[in-house]
Amino acid sequence: MATCDKNYPYPCFTYVLASSDGGRTYVGWTTDLEARLAAHNDGKGAKSTRGRQWRLIYSEQFRNKSDAMSREWHLKRDRAFRKKLLASALGG
Repeated sequence: MATCDKNYPYPCFTYVLASSDGGRTYVGWTTDLEARLAAHNDGKGAKSTRGRQWRLIYSEQFRNKSDAMSREWHLKRDRAFRKKLLASALGG
């Protein structure tokens, strides 16, 4: 298993979440997908995710924090890709 640079001895992930109502996506990075999703759903995640329930619709694993953060930056700007992921997750 790849590790996430010397300051993060765990794999790093970039992820995309979909809101339960299917109207929003959220992009982030983490070293623990399950814990991060739980934090978002418990209202302890990013401010923009509070008050909604989320589900994981996409993730990628990286060797280091820098690569994960770079991919996060690109995914946040790729609305067409996120829209396609959302449609796929909703069965459309």
